[in-house]
Amino acid sequence: METAIFTVIVLIVSVILHEVAHGYAANALGDPTAKLEGRLSLNPVRHVDPIGSVLLPAILVLSQSSFLFGWAKPVPYNPYNLRNQRWGEAIVGIAGVATNLFLAVLFALVARATLAAGMFEFAQLASLVVLVNLSLGLFNLLPIPPLDGFTVLRGILPYKMSMGFRELEDRIQQGGILSLIIILFLFSYFLSKPFGALILYVFNVLVG
Repeated sequence: METAIFTVIVLIVSVILHEVAHGYAANALGDPTAKLEGRLSLNPVRHVDPIGSVLLPAILVLSQSSFLFGWAKPVPYNPYNLRNQRWGEAIVGIAGVATNLFLAVLFALVARATLAAGMFEFAQLASLVVLVNLSLGLFNLLPIPPLDGFTVLRGILPYKMSMGFRELEDRIQQGGILSLIIILFLFSYFLSKPFGALILYVFNVLVG
């Protein structure tokens, strides 16, 4: 039970850092929307979504799912304020994924170091951080709306194709939480096993 609680806490912190990274990237590119709305804070109250940050992760952990996923309240940004209109949205989109993958690599080094020092419990905790952030980072790279991978893909496509992808994303987002549940269901039914195998492979490469 302690491990499950720790995993959920790590997931909550990781999704918050993911969203804050989007806000900082947008702010650095000239859009202060997230900053003006107080969303560059690490205060969890400003970011936690009861379903995506707590309920869903708890269900996945307790059911021993082959992958872990969750979300915080999306950090708002205005793409038209970005100084780099060609690549701006792609940069904002990849910022959250890059943060999770950076944390995975960082804590993989911690896991290796603590394991070599005989600190097995610390190594196990660090390994859980690696697993959670790998799951978040790689899952969000999938080019499926409303995931970051779709935003990145849309951001690097030619203008006309990008607008078509934006319309598709807007329609899916109009479905709200129902759309996301459908996407998660389809993913879990068709792709969860190969995705879990990919996560395990990368995890073993990093942690050893």
